[in-house]
Amino acid sequence: MSAIAANPPEQVATSPIALDRTVPKYGGFNVTLLRIELVRILRNKRSMFFTIALPVIFFFMFRAESFASGSGNSAAWTMVSLGLYGAFVANAGTAAGVAVERAQGWSRQLRLTPLSATSYILAKVIVSSTIAVTPLVIMYALGLSFGATAPAGDLVLAFAVSWVGSMLMAAFGLLVGFMMPSENVMQLMGLATTFLAFAGGIFFPQPIFSHGFDLFARWTPMYGVTAMAHAGFTGWTGSWMWLANIAGWAVLLGGGAVFMFRRDTARV
Repeated sequence: MSAIAANPPEQVATSPIALDRTVPKYGGFNVTLLRIELVRILRNKRSMFFTIALPVIFFFMFRAESFASGSGNSAAWTMVSLGLYGAFVANAGTAAGVAVERAQGWSRQLRLTPLSATSYILAKVIVSSTIAVTPLVIMYALGLSFGATAPAGDLVLAFAVSWVGSMLMAAFGLLVGFMMPSENVMQLMGLATTFLAFAGGIFFPQPIFSHGFDLFARWTPMYGVTAMAHAGFTGWTGSWMWLANIAGWAVLLGGGAVFMFRRDTARV
């Protein structure tokens, strides 16, 4: 009898491999994820420079302009506008960085984890809004130090609306970041945020728009948040339209960002 027959191979005990993953609490959303995302953004010094420095430069260029601005002076109107612009740019630019992550394979790497699409988008929006508060604080400090005057309640309202409302552009940045290649997305975001800020009435008060352009501007994503940030100065006429604008774009941009994230990672 051969040696093989005399010594049969050992029977290795096997057990079925579990293919189902246990989804962690809150879909993987946690403080560690937020900290990692925040540190990565803060390391981008070029983005931080343009987010903070550009609104400050614009403020010193335009603060001397005088125009009717409701309960506050024109410097206060400019301060609120440019603080909001910095918050918009911070949110959009930070979120659009997802295009670079895609090029580096980071989004596919995340797909190997139990992190849900909704948790990923929520983490991006929270980190972007945390970055966005920086230009707001700096602009309000500079504005109040250089002649901006307005009732305190109106300024607090403008700050809160600007901070929360600017998250809308985080969803916009994510949507564009998932749709465009990394080498094109930042150029597009620069043009898009400038045009949308102009249409939304950030650089110029909306009453100076022509009738036709004003009708068009009301359908753009920055219009509702900008109008509501200035409402303490200029009144609440048309507030239902602002809210409809914000709600509609939040659903459209947020839903689009979640859809694109799922499609982008579905190939893993």
